[in-house]
Amino acid sequence: MTQTAAQNAETLTHAPQPVSFWQAFAFWLKLGFISFGGPAGQISIMHQELVERRRWISERRFLHALNYCMLLPGPEAQQLATYIGWLMHRTWGGVIAGVVFVLPSLFILIALSWVYIAFGEVPVVAGLFYGIKPAVTAIVVQAAHRIGSRALKNNWLWAIAAASFVAIFALNLPFPLIVLGAAVIGYFGGRFAPQKFSVGGGHGAAKQSFGSALIDDDTPTPEHARFRWPRLLVLAVIGAALWALPMGLLTALFGWEGTLTQMGWFFTKAALLTFGGAYAVLPYVYQGAVGHYGWLSPTQMIDGLALGETTPGPLIMVVAFVGFVGGYVQQVFGADQAFLAGAVAASLVTWFTFLPSFLFILAGGPLVESTHNELKFTAPLTAITAAVVGVILNLALFFGYHVLWPQGFNGHFDWPSALIALAAAIALFRFKRGVIQVLAACALVGLAVHLLQN
Repeated sequence: MTQTAAQNAETLTHAPQPVSFWQAFAFWLKLGFISFGGPAGQISIMHQELVERRRWISERRFLHALNYCMLLPGPEAQQLATYIGWLMHRTWGGVIAGVVFVLPSLFILIALSWVYIAFGEVPVVAGLFYGIKPAVTAIVVQAAHRIGSRALKNNWLWAIAAASFVAIFALNLPFPLIVLGAAVIGYFGGRFAPQKFSVGGGHGAAKQSFGSALIDDDTPTPEHARFRWPRLLVLAVIGAALWALPMGLLTALFGWEGTLTQMGWFFTKAALLTFGGAYAVLPYVYQGAVGHYGWLSPTQMIDGLALGETTPGPLIMVVAFVGFVGGYVQQVFGADQAFLAGAVAASLVTWFTFLPSFLFILAGGPLVESTHNELKFTAPLTAITAAVVGVILNLALFFGYHVLWPQGFNGHFDWPSALIALAAAIALFRFKRGVIQVLAACALVGLAVHLLQN
């Protein structure tokens, strides 16, 4: 036996040493700074670190936890970190894992949002965003394709996707109504045509072992992770208080119609609609933040998504950009405190967006575990995921319209943007390039074109 083979054999037979709370904290903080690549990239990083290298959790238990998180609204990668942290170190372990997964991206986005608002008209910055906008359009098309290829497994689900596209594109129905309609169809479909709505999450079963783990296949569920009604009620009360206290304070200071109060209320609703990931909820954010409240313009929304794509953390952190721009432009603290208003608004919308995610894991995790494989619970989610594909396609068309016809259909067609979008699509679909690479290349091309045009 070679030395390497002997080391591998020893790895497979010896369990790793117990992990302290602070060791785990250091890892979750590091993860918050390196979690690029969207949910797929973030989950891949966690799998490599936690399953393969550190062996904190077995392959089967990791996939089991991931399947829980896919059943819930909210960013699945952040919820997966929260779940594993909770499983290892109780409630505070989960809270810390989830918070530090998000916190670095919040600070980075506040800084980048300020640079965008303060220096967005500078030729260099404007040129970079000129190239990024068509790239974002291609990225959203890729997201629709990626989710659709996984979710649309039969004609019924294709029909739901098509109906949701018509509903939001032609009828302008609100996103929550589309989600509700899909859930109802999925519920009855699961009862009367169960074979059409039994599509799994696509993560498969555990097929290999990387050695014995701290939380192994046969490790009993820890006492704190077992379902108990009293614990559920306590956490529900705490969660309600953590939502009601800041909302009450905002209402008392600014009134119910105040900008910050409405942001808190709006992003609470958005947090409950994120079935299918950030791309699924972006149309709802657009409808509210751009169309109804006017916190930012359509162009700014596209730019915000680009910034969200290039920073670590969940893509849904684009809400921090929306909050910053809205608070800054609305000058909720007066003209002299525009940056403070933007930073406070970004922090508030992050709080209201992610609070439900923590509650779903800490309070509902054990309950979801007990119902995970029951079709009556999964069929509505299968239908919602199908509807999300149509909604994301509508978002791609919306972005494409604003990028290719910046002055509307009566204005000129922007050929350079169209060519950049086509090149980005080829890079993503044909050559499988990463999002960061595509955005960086398109930004440089856009800068060159913008400087030549001016």
